Amino acid sequence: MKQYLYISLAALVALVIGCTPKTTKEIIDSPVVKTDKPEEPKNPCTTFADLSPSERDQAETAYVLYKDFYDAKDYKEAYSYWKKAYRLAPGSNGRVKYQFDHGVGIYADFFKNTSDPKLQAAYVDTVMMIYDKRIECFGDEAYIQGRKAYDYYYNYPDYATDLKKYELFKAALDGKGKESDYFIINPMTKLLYDLFQQEKINLTEAQDGVTKLSEAISYGTANCDKDCAAWEVIKSYAPNRLEALEAVDDFYDCNYYSSKYFPEFEANSTDCETIQFVSRRMFRGKCDVNDAKMQQLKTAYTTYCYTPPPPAGPCSIANDLYNEGKYSEAVTKYEECLESVNDMDKKARYKLLIAKIYYRDLKNFSKARKFALEAASIKSNWGEPYMLIGKLYASSGPLCGPGTGWDSQIVTWPAIDKWEYAKSIDPSVAADASKLIAQYKKYMPNKEDVFIRSLKPGQTYKVPCWINENTKIRTSD
Repeated sequence: MKQYLYISLAALVALVIGCTPKTTKEIIDSPVVKTDKPEEPKNPCTTFADLSPSERDQAETAYVLYKDFYDAKDYKEAYSYWKKAYRLAPGSNGRVKYQFDHGVGIYADFFKNTSDPKLQAAYVDTVMMIYDKRIECFGDEAYIQGRKAYDYYYNYPDYATDLKKYELFKAALDGKGKESDYFIINPMTKLLYDLFQQEKINLTEAQDGVTKLSEAISYGTANCDKDCAAWEVIKSYAPNRLEALEAVDDFYDCNYYSSKYFPEFEANSTDCETIQFVSRRMFRGKCDVNDAKMQQLKTAYTTYCYTPPPPAGPCSIANDLYNEGKYSEAVTKYEECLESVNDMDKKARYKLLIAKIYYRDLKNFSKARKFALEAASIKSNWGEPYMLIGKLYASSGPLCGPGTGWDSQIVTWPAIDKWEYAKSIDPSVAADASKLIAQYKKYMPNKEDVFIRSLKPGQTYKVPCWINENTKIRTSD
Protein backbone atom coordinates (compact mmCIF):
# COMPACT_ATOMS: atom_id res chain seq x y z
CA MET A 1 0.00 0.00 0.00
CA LYS A 2 2.80 2.39 0.93
CA GLN A 3 4.55 1.69 -2.35
CA TYR A 4 1.34 2.46 -4.16
CA LEU A 5 1.15 5.83 -2.39
CA TYR A 6 4.65 6.76 -3.52
CA ILE A 7 3.92 5.68 -7.10
CA SER A 8 0.70 7.69 -7.08
CA LEU A 9 2.51 10.68 -5.64
CA ALA A 10 5.23 10.49 -8.29
CA ALA A 11 2.59 10.42 -10.97
CA LEU A 12 0.85 13.36 -9.32
CA VAL A 13 4.01 15.46 -9.17
CA ALA A 14 4.66 14.75 -12.85
CA LEU A 15 1.12 15.79 -13.60
CA VAL A 16 1.34 19.02 -11.63
CA ILE A 17 4.66 20.19 -13.07
CA GLY A 18 2.60 22.13 -15.57
CA CYS A 19 0.77 23.96 -12.79
CA THR A 20 1.12 24.94 -9.01
CA PRO A 21 -0.59 25.84 -5.10
CA LYS A 22 -0.39 28.35 -2.04
CA THR A 23 -1.31 28.77 1.67
CA THR A 24 -1.76 32.46 2.42
CA LYS A 25 -5.21 33.97 2.07
CA GLU A 26 -5.82 36.13 -0.96
CA ILE A 27 -8.73 38.10 -2.35
CA ILE A 28 -10.23 36.20 -5.28
CA ASP A 29 -10.53 38.09 -8.54
CA SER A 30 -13.73 36.35 -9.64
CA PRO A 31 -15.73 33.81 -7.63
CA VAL A 32 -17.45 32.19 -10.59
CA VAL A 33 -16.17 30.76 -13.87
CA LYS A 34 -18.04 32.58 -16.61
CA THR A 35 -18.24 30.99 -20.04
CA ASP A 36 -20.43 33.52 -21.79
CA LYS A 37 -17.67 36.02 -22.53
CA PRO A 38 -17.32 36.65 -26.26
CA GLU A 39 -13.56 36.90 -25.95
CA GLU A 40 -11.19 35.71 -23.26
CA PRO A 41 -7.90 37.48 -22.51
CA LYS A 42 -4.68 36.04 -23.86
CA ASN A 43 -2.74 33.97 -21.36
CA PRO A 44 0.54 32.05 -21.71
CA CYS A 45 -1.12 29.08 -20.01
CA THR A 46 -3.89 26.94 -21.46
CA THR A 47 -7.33 28.53 -21.01
CA PHE A 48 -10.85 27.42 -21.85
CA ALA A 49 -10.54 29.18 -25.21
CA ASP A 50 -7.63 26.90 -26.16
CA LEU A 51 -9.62 23.70 -25.60
CA SER A 52 -11.90 21.71 -27.88
CA PRO A 53 -15.63 22.05 -27.05
CA SER A 54 -15.60 18.67 -25.33
CA GLU A 55 -12.53 19.42 -23.22
CA ARG A 56 -13.80 22.89 -22.40
CA ASP A 57 -17.02 21.42 -21.05
CA GLN A 58 -15.03 18.95 -18.93
CA ALA A 59 -12.77 21.71 -17.59
CA GLU A 60 -15.58 24.11 -16.74
CA THR A 61 -17.51 21.34 -15.01
CA ALA A 62 -14.43 20.31 -13.03
CA TYR A 63 -13.88 23.92 -11.91
CA VAL A 64 -17.45 24.20 -10.63
CA LEU A 65 -17.44 20.82 -8.86
CA TYR A 66 -14.04 21.14 -7.18
CA LYS A 67 -14.88 24.62 -5.91
CA ASP A 68 -18.09 23.40 -4.28
CA PHE A 69 -16.17 20.71 -2.39
CA TYR A 70 -13.35 23.14 -1.57
CA ASP A 71 -15.71 25.75 -0.14
CA ALA A 72 -17.17 22.97 2.04
CA LYS A 73 -13.61 22.16 3.22
CA ASP A 74 -13.91 18.67 1.77
CA TYR A 75 -10.41 18.78 0.31
CA LYS A 76 -10.17 15.07 -0.38
CA GLU A 77 -13.22 15.16 -2.68
CA ALA A 78 -12.18 18.50 -4.17
CA TYR A 79 -8.77 17.16 -5.14
CA SER A 80 -9.69 14.89 -8.06
CA TYR A 81 -11.83 17.58 -9.71
CA TRP A 82 -9.21 20.26 -9.02
CA LYS A 83 -6.52 18.08 -10.57
CA LYS A 84 -8.58 17.67 -13.73
CA ALA A 85 -9.42 21.37 -13.96
CA TYR A 86 -5.80 22.31 -13.38
CA ARG A 87 -4.49 19.84 -15.93
CA LEU A 88 -6.89 20.87 -18.67
CA ALA A 89 -6.89 24.67 -18.19
CA PRO A 90 -4.51 26.07 -15.58
CA GLY A 91 -5.24 29.53 -17.00
CA SER A 92 -9.00 29.06 -16.51
CA ASN A 93 -10.76 31.87 -18.41
CA GLY A 94 -7.61 34.02 -18.52
CA ARG A 95 -8.65 36.12 -15.54
CA VAL A 96 -9.41 33.80 -12.61
CA LYS A 97 -6.45 32.91 -10.36
CA TYR A 98 -8.08 31.21 -7.40
CA GLN A 99 -7.30 27.73 -8.76
CA PHE A 100 -3.71 28.25 -7.63
CA ASP A 101 -4.73 29.36 -4.15
CA HIS A 102 -7.06 26.40 -3.85
CA GLY A 103 -4.39 23.99 -5.00
CA VAL A 104 -2.05 25.33 -2.34
CA GLY A 105 -4.83 24.97 0.21
CA ILE A 106 -5.49 21.35 -0.78
CA TYR A 107 -1.83 20.37 -0.47
CA ALA A 108 -1.50 22.27 2.79
CA ASP A 109 -4.31 20.12 4.16
CA PHE A 110 -2.63 16.97 2.85
CA PHE A 111 0.61 18.06 4.53
CA LYS A 112 -1.09 18.57 7.89
CA ASN A 113 -2.82 15.21 7.76
CA THR A 114 0.16 12.95 7.19
CA SER A 115 3.20 12.16 9.29
CA ASP A 116 5.10 10.54 6.41
CA PRO A 117 8.16 12.76 5.82
CA LYS A 118 8.48 11.73 2.16
CA LEU A 119 4.89 12.63 1.47
CA GLN A 120 5.24 15.90 3.34
CA ALA A 121 8.34 16.86 1.36
CA ALA A 122 6.57 16.04 -1.90
CA TYR A 123 3.55 18.13 -0.90
CA VAL A 124 5.77 21.13 -0.12
CA ASP A 125 7.52 20.75 -3.49
CA THR A 126 4.13 20.67 -5.21
CA VAL A 127 3.00 23.80 -3.39
CA MET A 128 6.08 25.62 -4.65
CA MET A 129 5.49 24.30 -8.22
CA ILE A 130 1.97 25.70 -8.13
CA TYR A 131 3.37 29.09 -7.11
CA ASP A 132 5.81 28.93 -10.04
CA LYS A 133 3.01 28.05 -12.45
CA ARG A 134 0.98 30.99 -11.24
CA ILE A 135 3.91 33.29 -12.04
CA GLU A 136 4.09 31.73 -15.51
CA CYS A 137 0.37 32.25 -16.10
CA PHE A 138 -0.27 35.60 -14.44
CA GLY A 139 3.07 37.20 -13.54
CA ASP A 140 3.23 39.27 -10.31
CA GLU A 141 6.46 37.55 -9.36
CA ALA A 142 7.32 39.78 -6.39
CA TYR A 143 3.98 39.04 -4.72
CA ILE A 144 4.33 35.29 -5.26
CA GLN A 145 7.91 35.24 -3.98
CA GLY A 146 6.56 36.81 -0.81
CA ARG A 147 3.88 34.14 -0.63
CA LYS A 148 6.48 31.39 -1.00
CA ALA A 149 8.62 32.94 1.71
CA TYR A 150 5.61 33.30 4.01
CA ASP A 151 4.68 29.66 3.59
CA TYR A 152 8.22 28.48 4.20
CA TYR A 153 8.52 30.68 7.28
CA TYR A 154 5.22 29.87 8.97
CA ASN A 155 3.88 26.64 7.45
CA TYR A 156 6.94 24.70 6.26
CA PRO A 157 9.86 26.07 8.32
CA ASP A 158 11.94 22.89 8.08
CA TYR A 159 11.93 22.83 4.27
CA ALA A 160 14.06 25.93 3.64
CA THR A 161 17.01 27.55 5.39
CA ASP A 162 16.59 30.95 7.00
CA LEU A 163 18.84 32.39 4.31
CA LYS A 164 16.61 31.00 1.54
CA LYS A 165 13.51 32.38 3.25
CA TYR A 166 15.22 35.75 3.59
CA GLU A 167 16.23 35.80 -0.08
CA LEU A 168 12.62 35.13 -1.12
CA PHE A 169 11.36 37.90 1.17
CA LYS A 170 14.07 40.20 -0.21
CA ALA A 171 12.97 39.47 -3.80
CA ALA A 172 9.42 40.42 -2.80
CA LEU A 173 10.56 43.61 -1.05
CA ASP A 174 12.87 44.62 -3.90
CA GLY A 175 10.12 44.00 -6.42
CA LYS A 176 7.33 45.94 -4.71
CA GLY A 177 9.33 48.53 -2.75
CA LYS A 178 7.31 50.77 -0.45
CA GLU A 179 4.09 49.09 -1.66
CA SER A 180 5.22 45.70 -0.37
CA ASP A 181 2.60 43.33 1.02
CA TYR A 182 2.05 43.54 4.75
CA PHE A 183 2.55 39.83 5.36
CA ILE A 184 6.27 39.92 4.47
CA ILE A 185 7.28 42.71 6.87
CA ASN A 186 7.48 41.06 10.30
CA PRO A 187 9.09 37.75 9.27
CA MET A 188 11.61 39.49 7.00
CA THR A 189 12.48 41.93 9.78
CA LYS A 190 13.17 39.02 12.15
CA LEU A 191 15.28 37.17 9.57
CA LEU A 192 17.26 40.27 8.60
CA TYR A 193 18.09 41.01 12.23
CA ASP A 194 19.05 37.41 13.04
CA LEU A 195 21.08 36.79 9.86
CA PHE A 196 22.97 40.04 10.27
CA GLN A 197 23.82 39.18 13.87
CA GLN A 198 25.01 35.77 12.62
CA GLU A 199 27.13 37.53 9.93
CA LYS A 200 25.28 35.72 7.15
CA ILE A 201 24.39 39.00 5.47
CA ASN A 202 26.75 41.95 5.39
CA LEU A 203 26.34 45.49 6.72
CA THR A 204 25.52 47.08 3.36
CA GLU A 205 22.80 44.56 2.56
CA ALA A 206 21.30 44.84 6.04
CA GLN A 207 21.26 48.65 5.83
CA ASP A 208 19.58 48.52 2.42
CA GLY A 209 16.97 46.08 3.74
CA VAL A 210 16.24 48.24 6.78
CA THR A 211 15.76 51.31 4.58
CA LYS A 212 13.30 49.50 2.33
CA LEU A 213 11.43 47.90 5.23
CA SER A 214 11.12 51.29 6.96
CA GLU A 215 9.75 52.87 3.78
CA ALA A 216 7.24 50.03 3.38
CA ILE A 217 6.09 50.37 7.00
CA SER A 218 5.63 54.14 6.67
CA TYR A 219 3.77 53.81 3.38
CA GLY A 220 1.66 50.84 4.43
CA THR A 221 0.47 52.37 7.71
CA ALA A 222 -0.33 55.67 6.00
CA ASN A 223 -2.16 54.15 3.02
CA CYS A 224 -3.77 51.01 4.40
CA ASP A 225 -7.31 50.13 3.45
CA LYS A 226 -8.60 46.72 4.45
CA ASP A 227 -5.31 45.64 6.07
CA CYS A 228 -5.03 48.42 8.66
CA ALA A 229 -5.26 46.02 11.62
CA ALA A 230 -2.35 44.02 10.20
CA TRP A 231 -0.27 47.17 9.81
CA GLU A 232 -0.95 48.05 13.45
CA VAL A 233 0.49 44.68 14.46
CA ILE A 234 3.52 45.37 12.26
CA LYS A 235 4.03 48.76 13.95
CA SER A 236 4.16 47.02 17.32
CA TYR A 237 6.94 44.69 16.19
CA ALA A 238 9.11 45.61 13.21
CA PRO A 239 10.23 49.12 14.25
CA ASN A 240 11.38 47.77 17.62
CA ARG A 241 13.50 45.06 16.00
CA LEU A 242 15.00 47.55 13.57
CA GLU A 243 15.70 50.00 16.40
CA ALA A 244 17.71 47.28 18.14
CA LEU A 245 20.30 47.68 15.38
CA GLU A 246 21.21 51.04 16.92
CA ALA A 247 23.44 48.94 19.16
CA VAL A 248 25.65 48.19 16.13
CA ASP A 249 28.36 50.79 15.61
CA ASP A 250 27.86 52.82 12.41
CA PHE A 251 24.73 50.97 11.35
CA TYR A 252 22.63 54.15 11.24
CA ASP A 253 23.85 57.56 10.12
CA CYS A 254 23.34 61.09 11.44
CA ASN A 255 20.20 61.62 9.38
CA TYR A 256 18.54 58.62 11.03
CA TYR A 257 19.33 59.74 14.59
CA SER A 258 18.52 63.37 13.84
CA SER A 259 15.14 62.58 12.26
CA LYS A 260 14.19 60.16 15.00
CA TYR A 261 15.44 61.85 18.18
CA PHE A 262 15.86 65.60 17.63
CA PRO A 263 12.06 66.16 17.77
CA GLU A 264 12.23 64.88 21.38
CA PHE A 265 14.60 67.73 22.20
CA GLU A 266 12.41 70.26 20.41
CA ALA A 267 9.43 69.11 22.48
CA ASN A 268 11.33 69.35 25.79
CA SER A 269 14.29 71.62 25.17
CA THR A 270 14.96 72.61 28.80
CA ASP A 271 14.96 69.14 30.35
CA CYS A 272 18.54 68.10 31.07
CA GLU A 273 17.88 64.37 30.80
CA THR A 274 16.29 64.84 27.36
CA ILE A 275 19.13 67.10 26.23
CA GLN A 276 21.74 64.55 27.28
CA PHE A 277 19.85 61.64 25.74
CA VAL A 278 19.37 63.32 22.36
CA SER A 279 22.97 64.57 22.35
CA ARG A 280 24.27 61.05 22.88
CA ARG A 281 22.12 59.74 20.05
CA MET A 282 23.34 62.48 17.68
CA PHE A 283 26.95 61.74 18.58
CA ARG A 284 26.18 58.07 18.00
CA GLY A 285 25.32 58.98 14.41
CA LYS A 286 28.59 60.94 14.09
CA CYS A 287 26.74 64.19 13.44
CA ASP A 288 29.05 67.13 12.70
CA VAL A 289 29.59 69.20 15.84
CA ASN A 290 29.15 72.34 13.71
CA ASP A 291 25.72 71.22 12.52
CA ALA A 292 22.98 73.66 13.56
CA LYS A 293 21.13 71.02 15.57
CA MET A 294 24.28 69.99 17.39
CA GLN A 295 24.94 73.64 18.25
CA GLN A 296 21.42 73.94 19.66
CA LEU A 297 22.04 70.92 21.84
CA LYS A 298 25.38 72.30 22.98
CA THR A 299 23.82 75.60 23.99
CA ALA A 300 21.00 73.84 25.83
CA TYR A 301 23.48 71.56 27.60
CA THR A 302 25.59 74.52 28.77
CA THR A 303 22.46 76.33 29.97
CA TYR A 304 20.57 73.55 31.69
CA CYS A 305 23.01 70.71 32.37
CA TYR A 306 26.54 71.91 32.83
CA THR A 307 28.34 70.77 35.98
CA PRO A 308 32.07 70.95 36.73
CA PRO A 309 33.88 67.92 35.35
CA PRO A 310 34.99 65.24 37.83
CA PRO A 311 38.71 64.61 38.39
CA ALA A 312 40.42 62.83 35.53
CA GLY A 313 40.29 59.05 35.71
CA PRO A 314 38.33 56.02 34.41
CA CYS A 315 35.00 57.43 35.67
CA SER A 316 35.52 60.75 33.89
CA ILE A 317 36.65 59.01 30.70
CA ALA A 318 33.62 56.70 30.90
CA ASN A 319 31.29 59.71 31.20
CA ASP A 320 32.89 61.36 28.17
CA LEU A 321 32.63 58.20 26.08
CA TYR A 322 29.00 57.76 27.06
CA ASN A 323 28.13 61.35 26.18
CA GLU A 324 29.81 60.85 22.80
CA GLY A 325 27.58 57.84 22.06
CA LYS A 326 30.44 55.33 22.34
CA TYR A 327 28.45 52.91 24.43
CA SER A 328 30.56 49.75 24.34
CA GLU A 329 33.72 51.68 25.16
CA ALA A 330 31.88 53.55 27.93
CA VAL A 331 30.75 50.31 29.58
CA THR A 332 34.32 49.00 29.59
CA LYS A 333 35.55 52.18 31.27
CA TYR A 334 32.70 52.20 33.79
CA GLU A 335 33.70 48.69 34.84
CA GLU A 336 37.27 49.96 35.33
CA CYS A 337 35.84 52.88 37.26
CA LEU A 338 34.01 50.53 39.64
CA GLU A 339 37.32 49.06 40.81
CA SER A 340 38.33 52.44 42.23
CA VAL A 341 34.97 53.33 43.84
CA ASN A 342 34.70 52.57 47.56
CA ASP A 343 31.45 54.38 48.25
CA MET A 344 28.85 51.57 48.07
CA ASP A 345 25.97 53.87 47.17
CA LYS A 346 27.98 55.31 44.27
CA LYS A 347 29.07 51.82 43.22
CA ALA A 348 25.44 50.68 43.11
CA ARG A 349 24.48 53.69 40.98
CA TYR A 350 27.30 53.02 38.51
CA LYS A 351 26.10 49.42 38.24
CA LEU A 352 22.58 50.65 37.50
CA LEU A 353 23.93 53.11 34.93
CA ILE A 354 25.71 50.25 33.14
CA ALA A 355 22.44 48.29 33.24
CA LYS A 356 20.63 51.24 31.64
CA ILE A 357 23.24 51.52 28.88
CA TYR A 358 22.80 47.84 28.07
CA TYR A 359 19.02 48.36 28.04
CA ARG A 360 18.57 51.65 26.21
CA ASP A 361 21.65 51.83 24.04
CA LEU A 362 23.18 48.40 23.45
CA LYS A 363 19.85 46.50 23.52
CA ASN A 364 21.36 43.62 25.48
CA PHE A 365 18.60 42.78 27.91
CA SER A 366 20.24 39.85 29.67
CA LYS A 367 23.34 41.90 30.56
CA ALA A 368 21.13 44.80 31.63
CA ARG A 369 19.33 42.49 34.08
CA LYS A 370 22.66 41.14 35.37
CA PHE A 371 23.97 44.60 36.30
CA ALA A 372 20.60 45.71 37.69
CA LEU A 373 20.55 42.74 40.05
CA GLU A 374 24.15 43.44 41.08
CA ALA A 375 23.16 47.04 41.82
CA ALA A 376 20.22 45.85 43.92
CA SER A 377 22.46 43.48 45.89
CA ILE A 378 24.74 46.37 46.89
CA LYS A 379 22.03 48.78 48.03
CA SER A 380 19.13 47.32 50.01
CA ASN A 381 15.49 48.42 49.73
CA TRP A 382 16.18 50.14 46.43
CA GLY A 383 13.36 49.89 43.93
CA GLU A 384 14.98 51.40 40.85
CA PRO A 385 16.86 48.26 39.71
CA TYR A 386 13.61 46.25 39.84
CA MET A 387 11.75 49.02 38.00
CA LEU A 388 14.35 48.68 35.23
CA ILE A 389 14.07 44.88 35.13
CA GLY A 390 10.30 45.24 34.84
CA LYS A 391 10.80 47.54 31.85
CA LEU A 392 13.20 45.03 30.31
CA TYR A 393 10.55 42.33 30.55
CA ALA A 394 7.73 44.55 29.32
CA SER A 395 9.85 45.59 26.32
CA SER A 396 10.47 41.98 25.33
CA GLY A 397 7.19 41.42 23.48
CA PRO A 398 8.80 41.91 20.03
CA LEU A 399 11.89 39.96 21.13
CA CYS A 400 10.04 36.92 22.49
CA GLY A 401 7.15 36.89 20.02
CA PRO A 402 5.71 38.62 16.97
CA GLY A 403 4.74 41.75 18.93
CA THR A 404 1.21 40.51 19.60
CA GLY A 405 -0.43 37.29 20.78
CA TRP A 406 0.45 34.89 23.57
CA ASP A 407 4.27 34.86 23.39
CA SER A 408 4.40 38.65 23.37
CA GLN A 409 1.72 39.10 26.03
CA ILE A 410 2.99 36.77 28.76
CA VAL A 411 6.10 38.94 29.30
CA THR A 412 3.79 41.34 31.15
CA TRP A 413 3.44 38.87 34.04
CA PRO A 414 7.07 38.90 35.23
CA ALA A 415 7.26 42.63 34.43
CA ILE A 416 4.37 43.35 36.80
CA ASP A 417 5.96 41.04 39.39
CA LYS A 418 9.06 43.22 39.40
CA TRP A 419 7.10 46.48 39.68
CA GLU A 420 5.00 45.06 42.52
CA TYR A 421 8.18 44.08 44.34
CA ALA A 422 9.82 47.46 43.68
CA LYS A 423 7.01 49.41 45.30
CA SER A 424 6.85 46.95 48.20
CA ILE A 425 10.44 47.73 49.21
CA ASP A 426 10.78 51.36 48.10
CA PRO A 427 7.96 53.90 48.59
CA SER A 428 9.79 56.42 46.38
CA VAL A 429 9.01 54.37 43.25
CA ALA A 430 5.48 53.32 44.27
CA ALA A 431 3.67 55.90 42.13
CA ASP A 432 5.64 55.08 38.98
CA ALA A 433 5.29 51.36 39.63
CA SER A 434 1.51 51.59 40.06
CA LYS A 435 1.24 53.59 36.84
CA LEU A 436 3.18 50.97 34.88
CA ILE A 437 1.19 48.11 36.41
CA ALA A 438 -2.09 49.74 35.40
CA GLN A 439 -0.74 50.43 31.92
CA TYR A 440 0.44 46.88 31.23
CA LYS A 441 -2.37 44.90 32.86
CA LYS A 442 -4.51 45.45 29.77
CA TYR A 443 -1.84 43.72 27.64
CA MET A 444 -2.02 40.45 29.59
CA PRO A 445 -3.67 37.46 27.87
CA ASN A 446 -7.43 37.21 28.33
CA LYS A 447 -9.34 34.33 29.93
CA GLU A 448 -10.00 32.66 26.59
CA ASP A 449 -6.29 32.68 25.66
CA VAL A 450 -5.50 30.99 28.98
CA PHE A 451 -8.37 28.49 28.76
CA ILE A 452 -7.57 27.22 25.26
CA ARG A 453 -4.10 26.28 26.53
CA SER A 454 -5.62 24.22 29.36
CA LEU A 455 -4.24 26.67 31.92
CA LYS A 456 -5.87 28.50 34.83
CA PRO A 457 -5.35 31.91 36.44
CA GLY A 458 -3.20 31.63 39.54
CA GLN A 459 -1.14 28.72 38.22
CA THR A 460 2.63 28.97 38.21
CA TYR A 461 3.97 29.48 34.71
CA LYS A 462 7.56 29.72 33.48
CA VAL A 463 7.99 32.47 30.90
CA PRO A 464 10.59 31.31 28.36
CA CYS A 465 12.75 33.36 25.97
CA TRP A 466 15.65 35.18 27.64
CA ILE A 467 13.46 35.90 30.72
CA ASN A 468 13.21 32.24 31.82
CA GLU A 469 11.44 33.10 35.05
CA ASN A 470 8.50 31.68 37.05
CA THR A 471 5.43 33.83 37.50
CA LYS A 472 1.69 33.49 38.07
CA ILE A 473 -0.93 33.42 35.34
CA ARG A 474 -3.25 36.47 35.30
CA THR A 475 -5.76 37.73 32.76
CA SER A 476 -6.72 41.11 31.42
CA ASP A 477 -10.46 40.47 31.91
